[in-house]
Amino acid sequence: MNALDLSRLRPRLPSPLEPVEDERFARRGLTLLLKREDLIHPDLPGNKWRKLALNLREAAGRPVLTFGGAYSNHLRATAAAGRLLGFPTVGVVRGDELAGRPLNPSLARCAADGMRLEFVDRATYRAKNDPATLAALLERAPAGAYVVPEGGSNALAVHGCVELGRELAGAADTVAVACGTGGTLAGLAAGLSPGQRALGVPVLKGGFLGGEVRALQEAAFGGPRGEWSLDERFHGGGYARVSPALEAFAQDFEARHELAIERLYVAKMLYGLTALAEEGAFPAGTRLAAVITGAPEAGARSTAQALPSDSRRPRSPDPA
Repeated sequence: MNALDLSRLRPRLPSPLEPVEDERFARRGLTLLLKREDLIHPDLPGNKWRKLALNLREAAGRPVLTFGGAYSNHLRATAAAGRLLGFPTVGVVRGDELAGRPLNPSLARCAADGMRLEFVDRATYRAKNDPATLAALLERAPAGAYVVPEGGSNALAVHGCVELGRELAGAADTVAVACGTGGTLAGLAAGLSPGQRALGVPVLKGGFLGGEVRALQEAAFGGPRGEWSLDERFHGGGYARVSPALEAFAQDFEARHELAIERLYVAKMLYGLTALAEEGAFPAGTRLAAVITGAPEAGARSTAQALPSDSRRPRSPDPA
């Protein structure tokens, strides 16, 4: 199967842009819009479709080797693409201690979609971009495998996310998106029109994402593109951590708008955007678009809530 045949998956593009009534924004003269990337495709929703599409065309039906943690949205999307388009997939999973345990629902879904899971120790995972380490992984992969980086973020992914910005041209003044690896923000900002800006809300601490976004834009375009910024206050303590305050906010937002909210990315972005509105960060008349990058997987909320110790939490992001 040639991976260029992506149109047969019938993605819903452009994704819908839906206004919502929320008094926390309305009383400050702000308009809130939801960019429903979660509706693009049931198996490859949101930024996953946009980041994978050009990479899969480049792979042209070859096996795909990629990387992620135990709860990686990116691994699930890549495995689903392999099943739907008929190419082999290999997922290199951080944490060799997971090899002897029952698969969690996320990895079980990957395996059910035909992905071969290879668990590696954390030192090897950190060195995954080292040529010798990558060569060793490729030796064990199907011949001719095409490598997609963690989270799918590379120059092709950034170009794929440019269209997201173009779809929002003239529709919003500020566009907020949750950030894991920075690829979606890098492309979104480049696709927006002059006068629009992108706001990234990192879902993990560390303060490194600014450099990652700049590097991705350099690789994709040869230099900076668009107006963007990061607000690093809303990671909630780190990746996959869902505080009681965040959980309460997400449940309230769901009740207000009858929309299931994914906790690890989307909830943090919406929480941050609401907090900024309440701080007076946006002048009256501002149109705010919140990018809904994905829907919660079945059981995802209880999984996030049931992680009591740092040792059981994923340590780094794999998506945005």
